[in-house]
This record gives sequence, structure tokens and C-alpha cells, in this order.
Amino acid sequence: MEFCTLFLLISCLSWSLFVLCDSQLQTSQSQVLLQLKKHLEYPKQLELWYDRKTEFCSLPPSANLNITCEFNSVTELNIMGDKPATKVSDFSGFPIPNKTLSQSFSMDSFVTTLSRLSSLKTLSLISLGIWGPLPDKIHRLSSLEYLDLSSNFLFGSIPPKMFTLLKLQTFVLDDNVFNDTVPSWLNSLPNLTTLRMKNNRLKGPFPSSIKGIRTLVDLALSSNEISGNLPDLSSLTNLKLLDLSGNKLGSHLPTLPKGLLMVFLDNNSFMGEIPTQYGQLNQLQHIDVSFNMLTGKPPPELFSLPSLTHLNLASNTLKGSLSDNLNCGRNLEFVDISNNRLMGSLPSCLNSETRDNRVIKFSGNCFSIAGHHQHPESYCREFKVHVYKSSNGGKGIGVLVGLIVGIAVLIVLVAIGFLIVCRRYCPRVRSEQHLLQKSVPENSTAGLSSEILTNPRHVFESSKSEVQILPSCRSFSLEELKEATNNFDSSAFLGEGSYGKIFKGLLKNGTQVAIRCLPTSKKYSIRNLKLRLDMLAKIRHPHLVCILGHCIEVEQDDNCSINRVFFVLEYIPNGNFRSHLSDNSPGEVLSWPERLAVLICVCKAVHFLHTGVIPGFFHNRLKTNNILINEHRLAKLGDYGLSIISEETGNYGTKGQEPKSWQMTRLDDDVYSFGLILLESMLGPSVPAKTEATLRDELASFSKQEGRVRLMDPVVLATCSEESITVVISLTNNCICPELWSRPTFDDILWNLQHAAHLQPNIAHA
Repeated sequence: MEFCTLFLLISCLSWSLFVLCDSQLQTSQSQVLLQLKKHLEYPKQLELWYDRKTEFCSLPPSANLNITCEFNSVTELNIMGDKPATKVSDFSGFPIPNKTLSQSFSMDSFVTTLSRLSSLKTLSLISLGIWGPLPDKIHRLSSLEYLDLSSNFLFGSIPPKMFTLLKLQTFVLDDNVFNDTVPSWLNSLPNLTTLRMKNNRLKGPFPSSIKGIRTLVDLALSSNEISGNLPDLSSLTNLKLLDLSGNKLGSHLPTLPKGLLMVFLDNNSFMGEIPTQYGQLNQLQHIDVSFNMLTGKPPPELFSLPSLTHLNLASNTLKGSLSDNLNCGRNLEFVDISNNRLMGSLPSCLNSETRDNRVIKFSGNCFSIAGHHQHPESYCREFKVHVYKSSNGGKGIGVLVGLIVGIAVLIVLVAIGFLIVCRRYCPRVRSEQHLLQKSVPENSTAGLSSEILTNPRHVFESSKSEVQILPSCRSFSLEELKEATNNFDSSAFLGEGSYGKIFKGLLKNGTQVAIRCLPTSKKYSIRNLKLRLDMLAKIRHPHLVCILGHCIEVEQDDNCSINRVFFVLEYIPNGNFRSHLSDNSPGEVLSWPERLAVLICVCKAVHFLHTGVIPGFFHNRLKTNNILINEHRLAKLGDYGLSIISEETGNYGTKGQEPKSWQMTRLDDDVYSFGLILLESMLGPSVPAKTEATLRDELASFSKQEGRVRLMDPVVLATCSEESITVVISLTNNCICPELWSRPTFDDILWNLQHAAHLQPNIAHA
């Protein structure tokens, strides 16, 4: 009996000690928690942490705070704050009032204190306003299995010593400002299942080492600036979610693991065809590859995947016809194939009229179906690329290449000899007159120089924009231009801008043209000027007004001086962008989706001028009245690159001289000027007449709905989505930012505009 009593007493005592040990923290651990509260500047979520006597482990869990303890130590700490990093674009490495912790906060000291909780297995610190670089000493938390520091203001690189956290399974850094590369050591984490770093500024290539993380289930690196190619990801056999949308990834789509459920590769620069392997991903439920540059026909098996519910192929350059016998999976609920170049009939399983429970979007193609915003079939047949293959094999190609190289060398030698003779025996004036007499026949196929054509940047951009096959440039005589314009009669006069008068003309072959008379420049010789004209005239892009030719009028004197210079341009019949922005304008008013389509066209054109040719063309004096709209409502940019041949007009900056409007202050900056075009697209044609201060005040008022209603074009308000207009307002702020270093590139501008288009339904793809 005494033995039983003693046993019960010992059991009760042991249980009491266990409960006490499990619920009471060591004094040092309590002290650490109180210090963390001080570091975090006493957030209201921690108001129950009074002093060392607080029973931290007994506090009831809530949505904002949870602590778990084992053996007198904290093993789990979850804190949800009220300072979400919703606008990290405002962050430049310094504290922001009411968004981040104060100037006195030290991320290094905070992590030093935190590392004293050495038993932590789970750490979640979300939306607390913590800011600064993440210190290397985070690796001292060697027991971590779950780490979530999302929605803060952490920047710099991800500490390399974190590769020692061998127990780490979940690693989340979403919505921060990390701006280095994605670490290459992530495959050193043997238990990693979740890797999420969305909405940062990570750049550089996608590390191929990631494909070695065989345990990975979720991989989300969307909305960064990751570039380059994606490796074969089929080795990630456990992967269920892949989200790499909103980056700068290019080349071809990768091979994917068969067990994937969700795939997001939209808003990148992927090219080529959709792999047929995607039609074998039988577990796939959701795939989005929209807003890329994919070509060819989509694999028909993709539509019939048994588990697929959501398929988005919109805004690519997919071509050809879909099979009439196309089968759709029984679970398919949403299909978007809009804004491609698909033709033929619409398969019955994609006909929304017969499928009430399935959302189908197919506008912006060339399907033979009435209405539904389809283009004419010619729209989808243009820009064809013909590839010719030799039937004689590699040997025949080698002989042909050798022959071409030999002829080219011979031509170069003859040309050099001819130039030496000309320079020695021919007067300079005569040679310059000879330059003017050389005319290129109208059926010539002269194009871009070999240096430009072989430049990889140009080749990439050409494939991206599908360079048009347009007539090449030729020289015109003044008599031809006089005949085309009835001797420059006033009835042919179209207008006048900073680059001279422009007339409408009709050539002998019936082609309508626009002829611009440029201000003369005394600083160029005839030879130099003609070289510049030829360089400009060789540029071809579907969203640039095509230059068909030029004419240099020379005074017949001993100096052979230039009298007038003319450009012959393709005629765009539907007016300029400004004329389509207001009810008071002569053109039909464009809706917000249509304005976005125009802006995307222009952005592609300027991006091509900056990066697609060598040398690049900058300072293009972008204005809404230089953007022309053709009969298909496609936009084309005019007056580009003319600063290289014309005297600069309107030199502002003289002491005491105040520019009349904001538009005149920085005409040499294309990003700034494009920001003004964005403003005018939202406000209407009144922008050029307003001062900088006025426009900044109006743009600031767009943050509130009443400001938008008061100032924004009613047509825009009636046709825009909240998400789409918010993206463009933020983009405009960045474009006109006074600090040059913080302005976006045109690559960034294009991405944001396409994102705004993605958020805006029923936009015609540019």
C-alpha cells in the first residue's frame, strides 16, 4: 500500500514538473522576447508582453501572434504586423514614416537578439516594417525549419551562410526589396520544399542549381527581374507549383515535371512553340503562358488534359488554325486564346454559346466568326518568315558560303581601290554631287547594314516585333516631289511642327505619301548628311512610320550648299493620337483599352530605337501628335531620330527665360516625354499647356477617387479597371520622377503596360 502511494506521488510530481517546464520560459528567453518588443518599437500586437513575469507560453494564440514553447524555450514565433510593404517602389534604402520602423532600428542588432532563441523551429515575422540588409548571422538559428520574412523592407543580397540551415523546409521572402541575384547555393538545403521570393527586385540569370532541389514542392519567384534561359526542370519530380511570371526570362519554354499542378510563366519573353510535352502533363490544373512571344500552333492535347481547369495563351503570336475536332477536357472552365494570330473556324468546344459553364476569350484573332472583335485574315497572314533549306546538304552550303565570301572580298578590294582613285583625282564637290545623283531603284531590297543585322540585340528585337517587309528607301528628285504635291500647293498642306512643314502627296504609282520639309542644317556636308539620312531610312519596325525616301536640294554654287531636305514617309490616314483623346477632337475617341494598346505599340517602337539598332536612336521628342493611328487602329511613331540631321530648335534654358510648359523642359529625355504621353492619355489633350507644378499636383491627387473623378478624362474613367489604371498611374510617377537614376527603362515600361493590359479586359493586343 505504501509502495502504491509513493508511486502515485512521484507520478504527480513528474507530471507537474513537466507541465511547469513546458509552460515556463527560462528567464533569458523571456528577456529576449522583451528586447524584441523594444526592437520592433512596441507594436500593439505585443502589448500583452508586460515584463519578465508574463507567461509568454500560456498566451492564447491569435491571428497576429502565436508562441509555442518546448522545454523552457521558444520553438515557434509568429508575429503579423500592420505595416505591409504594399508599395516597395517608394523604398530607396531609408525608413519611410508610418511604413517602416524608424531610423534608429538596426536589423543587425535585431537579428543578434533573435539568434539567442536558439531552439526556434518556426519563425514568421510579416508586415512589421523591418528594414535593412538581412545579416549573415541569421544562420545562427540552426534549428529553423520554417522561415517567413515576407512583406517587409529587406534589401541587398540573401546571406550566403544560410546554406548551413540544413533543416530548413520553408523559405519565404515575398514582398521585400532584395535586389541581388537568386542564390546559387539553394540546392545545399537538403529538405527545402517551399521557396518563395515573389515581388522583389532579384535580377540575373535563373540559377540552374535549383533543378537539383529534388524535394521542392512550391517554387515562386514571380515579379522580379530574372533574365536568361530556363533549364530543363523535369528533375523536380515533387514540384506542384511553378510561378515565374513577370520576369525577363527568354529563349524557349523548358521541359516541366509531370506532377505539376499549377504553372505561371506569363509576362516574360519566351519564344518558340509551346512544347508538345505540355500536352502530357496529366495532373496539370492551371497554366498561364500569356504575354510572351510564343509562335506556332498550341498542342491540341493541351486543351484535353483531364485535370485542366484554367488555360491562358493570350497575347502571344500563335498562328495557324485550330482543329475542328479539338477536344476540351471535362474540367476545363476558362480558356483565353485572345490577341494572337489564329485563323480558321473556332472549334465547337471553344464556342461559349454552346458552353454555358465555360468562359472562352478569343478576341483579337482572325477567326471566321462574325463579331467578337476579329481582325481580317490578312492581319494574321502578314509577317511570314520564309526559311529555305538546301537539298544538297552541308557540302553545297559550304561551297555557296565560300563563293559568297570570295565575291564579297573582291567587291571590298575593288571598292577600296575605287575610293583611293576618287580621293586622289576627283574634286570633293563633284563627288558630293555624285552622291546626290545616286538613286536606289524602287524595287531595291536594300535594308539594314550587315553590322546591324548581325548584332544579336537587333536580331532578338526583330524576332520579337516581327519586322515588317516594307519598301526600301530611295532617293527622290525635287521634280517628283513637286509633281506629287502640285508644287507644294496649300491644299496639300497637313501641318507644321518643330521639324518643319508636312504635305500630303501622291506618287506616280498611286502611293499616298507624306512629305516633310526639314529645317536645314549648316553643320553637315552633303556626304555626312546623306549618310545620316540613309541610316535613318534603313530602320524598319511595325510601329514606326516607314521612311520611303529622301531628297536633298542643293544650291548650284561653288560651295554646293544645302538648300532644303525632304523626307518621304508612308501616309497614315487616321490622324494622330492626340486627336483621339477628347470629345472636342476631330477623331473618334479611344477607350482606355484602346489607349493602352496604342501606348504598348509606341513603347515597343521606342524600345526598338534604343536597343534594337546600333547605334541607338535617343532623344526622339515623343509627343501624342507624333503618334499616328492607321485604319486598323494600330499606332505608328513618327518624327523619330530626326535630331541627328536637324538643328535643335527651341533652345530653352537662357537666363531669365521660362519655358511655357512642362513639355518643353526635358524634350531630350524619352522616358520623361513618354511619362507626359501617359499623363495625356489619362487627362486628355490639355497636358502640354500645363506647368510642371500643376501636373504634379494633379498626378498626386490620382491617389484618391475624388481626384480621379475631377481630373481624369471621363472616357477613361468609364472604360478602365481600377487595377489597370493604378498600374499606369504608378508608372507615370516613375517616368516623370526628377531623379534620372530612378526612372524606369523602356523594357520596364513595356512590362508594366502589358501588365496593365492584362488587368484590363477586352484590350486589343499590339
